[in-house]
Amino acid sequence: MPIKRRYLPSLGSFATFEVAAKHLSFTLAAKELNVTQGAVSQQIRLLERALDVALFVRKHNALELTPEGVNLFGAVTDGLDTISAAVATLSEDQGPQTVTISATDGMSQFWLQPLIDRFRAAHPEVGFIVFASDEDDNLRNYAEVDIAILCGNERCEVGEVLHFLFPEAAQPVCTPEFLARFGPFDDVDSLNRVNLLHLHDRHWTADAIGWQPLGWPEWFRAQGQEWSRAPSSLSTNKVGLLMSATLAGEGVMLGWHPMVYALITSGELVFAHPTPISAGRGNFLNCKQKSLKRPIVSAFVEYALDAARDQMRGYGLTQPA
Repeated sequence: MPIKRRYLPSLGSFATFEVAAKHLSFTLAAKELNVTQGAVSQQIRLLERALDVALFVRKHNALELTPEGVNLFGAVTDGLDTISAAVATLSEDQGPQTVTISATDGMSQFWLQPLIDRFRAAHPEVGFIVFASDEDDNLRNYAEVDIAILCGNERCEVGEVLHFLFPEAAQPVCTPEFLARFGPFDDVDSLNRVNLLHLHDRHWTADAIGWQPLGWPEWFRAQGQEWSRAPSSLSTNKVGLLMSATLAGEGVMLGWHPMVYALITSGELVFAHPTPISAGRGNFLNCKQKSLKRPIVSAFVEYALDAARDQMRGYGLTQPA
């Protein structure tokens, strides 16, 4: 008895639908797929015509999935994940293994890159692609991204696995030489009399940040004092520039615990004051379920979680259950 052939519209149209449904935006889907917005819209129209059902509710400057669209989105995502996992298994030993990660600039440079270097010392065959940006929060939604490092409230969608890394906390740091020359800073107001390197408000309004500031005004206020706002030798929206100036002995910065941990451990930086400030939010590792089916991705995730636990212990903290 002959096997009945499945009837399916173009698989390409399903892939386009999955990206559009994930973003709820034809414009963002076009950006990820590197095609025009009109091409995405046309693909969706053809798919809806072939299925004889509406998949999106088109509103002014917004899209919503219809109930049929929601059902299809789940089925298409599962199907494409299965295909992707099978292809990855087939090609696992036929070429270089790559893990793709997105994060903000500061986390990429001062937490992620050292972690990657240590991991590659044991796994030199593994390559990494790092998308670092303070401006593009949509990087985490790109199809090739396996892992996204996030900050803020927990954000997890279907097909993703979320792990808590550490709380968002910062503490005044400087070089040992700066502390010996200008310190000690036994009281809070004594920090107002030295050069405080400042993360500019522009940093906190970047599209990939989007959370409330954690800077000198907030730190002083938490100690019951006010920042004098004396002129600073450097106010910048980039954590990397701030860190370089601090390491050069230029002044004191608020050092984010995950980013300064290695520098504190090595002695290149020291805490200028014993009191940290917490924003009440966390840093998270978000991984796609289909990516976890690749052994090298799951191995790196476990390595990253172990490193986060070590840092938490180093700061005398524990991760939530």
